[in-house]
Formats: sequence, structure tokens, C-alpha cells
Amino acid sequence: IPLWVLFYYAYFIGKLLRNRIEGSLDFKRSLKIRLDMKLKKIAALLGAFTIASSLFIAGCGSDTTRNDKVWRVGTDATYAPFGFKDKDSGKLDGFDIDIINAVAKEEGIEADIQNLNFDALLPALQSNTIDIAISDMTISEDRAKSVDFSNPYYIAGNGLVVNIDNTTIHSFKDLEGKRIGVSIGSTGAEIASKIPNADVRQFNIIVDAFLELENKGVDVVINDTPVNEYYVNGKGKGIAKVTGEDYDAAPLGIAVKKGNTELLKNINDGLAKIKANGKYAEIYKKWFGKEPPVEDLK
Repeated sequence: IPLWVLFYYAYFIGKLLRNRIEGSLDFKRSLKIRLDMKLKKIAALLGAFTIASSLFIAGCGSDTTRNDKVWRVGTDATYAPFGFKDKDSGKLDGFDIDIINAVAKEEGIEADIQNLNFDALLPALQSNTIDIAISDMTISEDRAKSVDFSNPYYIAGNGLVVNIDNTTIHSFKDLEGKRIGVSIGSTGAEIASKIPNADVRQFNIIVDAFLELENKGVDVVINDTPVNEYYVNGKGKGIAKVTGEDYDAAPLGIAVKKGNTELLKNINDGLAKIKANGKYAEIYKKWFGKEPPVEDLK
């Protein structure tokens, strides 16, 4: 057989094999492309389903489907005697706890009370995580920009707590340049921010500020007077003392989300009822050991 014939057949067979291989590769590429398109469609459908599910779940958790017979209440349970955890039962207790439970009862509602840090209460209201915040909270112009307040349920001033052996701090005039302990977002923090050259140290909870005072980490703590007195007569007895006069007494209020007029009306209604029927006075005497001042009953 001539050599050129052998070369021709070899060339022909090679071309045939190459076409088949390329055809097979093209088929595979085509199959891969089609599979990729299918997977992308499935992924898109799954993504849409996930978003829809999230919106559905969020809708189920909205105010429209909640139990209207339950108030979700937030409080910072570190402000004894207004709010704290009972060391034996572990349950929340205190003046604020009793007040909101009594108000809720008058309105035929159950109060589901949650323990939150003080600085988390207003954001929790704004995000609908809770309906009500009650936590020794002063009614202030700044707070009233983001929440609505009930009628006052207590009048409280801010005072000073120092170590038992402190002889240099007797009033707010003595705080310039001092190390001051306060809780984040409190009225005490606002007062401290106005004191010249003060080293203001903010703590998540007021208990930590008192602990820092005991450890000589701060010179003084600014906080609501009833809480100060409860501390120096309890855990701080023989360690700390209250000194000086109160800084401008101000009303405490129960906060709701801005614009929630119906809930605010119910709270004010229940509050008026417990002040009129003697329940408020009963709760006040339980926690403060005396009759409530006339201004607190208005």
C-alpha cells in the first residue's frame, strides 16, 4: 500500500475522532450551561421564598396579632427599691413592679415584665420589642422627643453617695474635677455631664457604679435619692453614705412608644384608679415605709 494512502487514512481517522471528542465536549458544555441555569432559577426561587417567609414571620410577630390582654413591660431590675430580682425566688420585685401590675390589673390586663438594661429600654419601645417601660425613669424633654410619658407616679430628686470616710464632698458644688460614677442614659449622667472638669464614668447598671465607689474607683455616685438611700441602708451599710441636698426633684413616668395614645390612656386611667382607691398608698408604704406625699397622689 502506498505510503500516501496510509497517511490519508490516518488523517481521516484522526479528524473523525477529534470531531466526536469535540462533539462530546460541546454536549457536556451545553449540559453544564443548562444545569447552571436551572440551579440559578432554583436559587432565585429559594431566595424569594426565604424573603417571603421572613416577612410572614415578622408579620406574625407584629402588634396586630399580639395578645391584647398582655402588656410587654421592660424594666432595669438593678434600681432597688424600684426594681430588683428577689435573691430567693429570682422573680422581679419592687415599687415599679407592684405599680405596673396594679395598673394592669385595674385595666383587666396582664403585665409580662422583662429585665433590660436601662439604656436599652427606649430603643426597645421604638422597635416594638416592649410596649411599656417603667424603671425609675425621670420625665425629661430629651426623652419626650422619642417616647410619650404617663402622668407622674413618683417625684424623685438626684443625690450623692460617697464612701463613709469621705470628708471633702458635701454638695454638688464640690464635684468639680472629681471622679463621678453614673449609669448610662440616666438623669445622673446628664447632671454629671454639666460638671466642670469632672471625670464621668458610666456603667451599664447602677450596682456597678456603687461597687466602683466601694473599690475607691470613683469619688461619688450621682443617682436617684430613693435608690441611694436603699443602697446605704442595705448592701452599702457601713461602707457608704448619702451626702448633700437633692438636685432638682423631678417626676417619674411610665413610657410608651411615641404616638401610642390608646395605651397611654389606659395607663393613666389605671394609675388614677390606684391613687384613688388606696392601692398606690399601700404600695408606697410597703417600699418606702411612710405615707406618700400629696404631690405623688395627684
